[in-house]
Amino acid sequence: MTDPLVPPNETPAVEGSTADAHQERADGGIWEHPRIWLGLIVFGCLLIAGFFVGRVVGL
Repeated sequence: MTDPLVPPNETPAVEGSTADAHQERADGGIWEHPRIWLGLIVFGCLLIAGFFVGRVVGL
């Protein structure tokens, strides 16, 4: 038996998905407090800048 043709812009009928539904990640997680990460990055930049300022002053 042949499958009936599906008109354009129509979704063909399906028997079902074989994939399992994925688990949704809980809200937040590691990105819940982006200010902490930004603070750590700024702190690291200041440490590196302080190192170079100390080298220049020490000359």
